[in-house]
Amino acid sequence: MDEGLKCPVGGGVSGQNIVLSGEEEVLIRAARPHLVLVFFPQECSGGSLALQDSCRGMAKEQSRAETYVLAGSNGHGHQQGQTGVNHSAPPPPADPHLTSRMSRVASDVRQKCAAYVLALRPWSFSASLTPVALGSALAYKLDGSVDLVVLMVCAVTVLVVHGAGNLVNTYYDFSKGIDHKKSDDRTLVDEILAPQDVVMFGALLYSLGCLCVTLLYFLSTLRLEHLALIYFGGLSSSFLYTGGIGLKYVALGDVVILITFGPLAVMFAHAVQVGYLSVLPLVYAVPLALNTEAILHSNNTRDMDSDKQAGIVTLAILIGPTLSYVLFNLLIFVPYVLFCILATRYTISMALPLLTLPMAFPLERQFRSRCYAKIPQKTTKLNLLMGLFYVFGIILAPPRSLPLL
Repeated sequence: MDEGLKCPVGGGVSGQNIVLSGEEEVLIRAARPHLVLVFFPQECSGGSLALQDSCRGMAKEQSRAETYVLAGSNGHGHQQGQTGVNHSAPPPPADPHLTSRMSRVASDVRQKCAAYVLALRPWSFSASLTPVALGSALAYKLDGSVDLVVLMVCAVTVLVVHGAGNLVNTYYDFSKGIDHKKSDDRTLVDEILAPQDVVMFGALLYSLGCLCVTLLYFLSTLRLEHLALIYFGGLSSSFLYTGGIGLKYVALGDVVILITFGPLAVMFAHAVQVGYLSVLPLVYAVPLALNTEAILHSNNTRDMDSDKQAGIVTLAILIGPTLSYVLFNLLIFVPYVLFCILATRYTISMALPLLTLPMAFPLERQFRSRCYAKIPQKTTKLNLLMGLFYVFGIILAPPRSLPLL
């Protein structure tokens, strides 16, 4: 600034006029950031008494109001439209290399999580969740109550054991050379995950299942030996399906699925609710178990050629394409026959699953034409909807209308 800036009496420091050069103004602002400096032209200090009184009044008004920045040397010029100007230094720019590295790490984490979810085959989880819902619905309808906390813990228990079984299947199918580039599950074939990652994830899920069943022991009144019998029976089945002796590879996989994802899961969900074992859930589980087995059978029929090349034996390979078609139709349509019997003889609410019948006929036509590509996924969707309508039919049934043994 050419002539310096002056702070008049009443608005200045210690009631004195101060002449500031440009450098001094910067130093004062740096040392006293909250100090309000009100600048006026030099005429305020050297003019008449009336002019100085006017300047003091202006200083008092501006000290009570906001501070305005006046452009130009010695305060000459027009007012800027800015108030409360921040004179602190701007923050340093972010390091582009650090930002790029953090973005890569976040992207890797997202891809890893997506790979783990893909390895679990979540599209198949309806086969484990609908039996839990069915067993809980039976407990509610026949015994009059259901514990939602027990229901949630039971669902998580069955779900994590199912997911762990899928990981075991992925690992052993890859180890035996069954999975290839055209397989439905290419988690290890495409190196999305390493084999040790699948093993560790499976062990983690089995451990989580054990923690959940321990929690069920404290939440439910079911005896420990009964709880352990059902749980470890299901856990062993999920592992032995492809692990250990590999029941899937000796044409016994269908039996394991028919028992585990039907009667066993329904009985487990019912027992932890009511506190005792009953044969009744086994009977009610038959329609759902048959439809769930249709998922596995369609999957094995689709993979007949690759399974033969790998040297394993499935039920679809033993009976051939024609009888596989007949078996698939039985697994799909027999549940609807049972629902018709229940609806006509006991309660009309059991006719609700018949609403999914139009979805079954396209599956039959596709299986007959031997276009197996998407049949397992479509059968899973049918299984989910039919199971939900089955559960709703039981819940909506009038009291004492359901058949008892």
